[in-house]
Amino acid sequence: MDKQELPVIKAPETVLEWLSPTDICREMQIPLATFYTWRYQGLGPHAYKVGRHVRVSRADLESWLELRSDPKWFQAEG
Repeated sequence: MDKQELPVIKAPETVLEWLSPTDICREMQIPLATFYTWRYQGLGPHAYKVGRHVRVSRADLESWLELRSDPKWFQAEG
């Protein structure tokens, strides 16, 4: 039986970066308990359960953060 070649994804826009809760908390400088509280309350970023592991795609995290940005920071000073 021939060995089947798996496709290689080369385009950066199709590659997903998966983050663990620890990765997210380190990046956002928040306690791990905060992430799990948000998740329990349905307030956190969309997460995927893979076996016993929780993962969030970089795209989902960035979209979630964008929705929570404070518009006052983007107002032009005048």
